[in-house]
Amino acid sequence: MSHTTGTKTPVTLLGLGAMGTALARAWLAAGHPLTVWNRTPSRAAALTAAGARAADSAATAVAANTLTVVCLLDDASVEETLNSTDLTGKDLVNLTTGTPAQARARAAWARERGARYLDGGIMAVPPMIGVPDAGAHILLSGSRELFDQHRQTLAVPAAATFVGEDAGFAALYDVALLSAMYGMFAGAAHAFALIRGEDIDPTKFAPLLADWLVAMAPAVHQTADQLRSGDYTKDVVSTLAMQVAGTPTFLTTAEEQGVSPELLTPYFALMRRRLAEGSGEEDLTGVIDLLAR
Repeated sequence: MSHTTGTKTPVTLLGLGAMGTALARAWLAAGHPLTVWNRTPSRAAALTAAGARAADSAATAVAANTLTVVCLLDDASVEETLNSTDLTGKDLVNLTTGTPAQARARAAWARERGARYLDGGIMAVPPMIGVPDAGAHILLSGSRELFDQHRQTLAVPAAATFVGEDAGFAALYDVALLSAMYGMFAGAAHAFALIRGEDIDPTKFAPLLADWLVAMAPAVHQTADQLRSGDYTKDVVSTLAMQVAGTPTFLTTAEEQGVSPELLTPYFALMRRRLAEGSGEEDLTGVIDLLAR
């Protein structure tokens, strides 16, 4: 069994898809001894040429080093790959995309097999991995001791952020952040649809849209503060009643432009429901209560 050599911790990596390969290249570039395994062995060829050691089985790969990082297709793949592998004394970091419940169950599964466990969510696409200042993050939750011991190694591919000892938190953060991203994409899609039929260059509209989204982004801090305090009227600039009163303009404009309002109407419906409950002086924060019921 290999252990830390000098300042470079040996790493075992299971899974060499696009993300796994990007992780592998980052650790190799940083000088970490790397053992890799993939169900399709040919995927390891370029990495072995760059200095990695390819194992002929997942069990052999796990046995090679204390720290094992898993980046597979899904939770079922993790189960299938590791179920018959000896994890006693191992540090297992699972970067496979999954749900909070799956992460908690996998943490218990790992502990039963004698391993320390971290679950992770990668907030990046493969080209961002190993690129300083690219904005890539790996969110990690579970064993604080594991994180503290391997913090520097885990931060090589992307900034490593510990979000709690509940193993499900990293997956929850991951999905929550990505959900916000898709909401932003939905709004941007509606915006582009509105201008598409006009003599407007979308490449000239895009900078205005990007700047506006950036300007509005700090509003999440006020929402968080209101949720923590329970006072949804604190520091309100545009009340819920005022904003609901303005929604017909958005819907009428969409109709005039021949654009479906289906990306807007669910949110507007929640706003109207909250207003009907007598919360007109609040911010939009009360909509979260409707979603969380």
